Amino acid sequence: MLQLPHQPLQVAALPPQRLPAREDQDGPWHTEAVCRRDEAGLFFAPSKEPTAARLSREEAAKRVCARCPVMVECREHALLQPEPYGVWGGLTAAERRVVLARRRREVELRKAAAAERIAAAG
Repeated sequence: MLQLPHQPLQVAALPPQRLPAREDQDGPWHTEAVCRRDEAGLFFAPSKEPTAARLSREEAAKRVCARCPVMVECREHALLQPEPYGVWGGLTAAERRVVLARRRREVELRKAAAAERIAAAG
């Protein structure tokens, strides 16, 4: 998923239990990953990579991810591990940190709302 710098990051927030169970089908999800046919260097930064080169490489990696049939599974894997480096499921490490922070905040808000309902009912 390509994001312009001025646009808010839009990410599907599917809980892991709702993902397709590819392990039960033809094999693990990563066997279907488009990136298995591409150069791994596209998805991981070399040391001391200049910013312009990094941004260009990440956008190229995201274009590969955008056509991948297992992009959602890859993204969820990277979020659940969590993978600290590289482009996974169309997201950079920084974008994944944002998603994880949002998910934590959503959990906190749900817990607070449930506590309020319990207090109001009691």
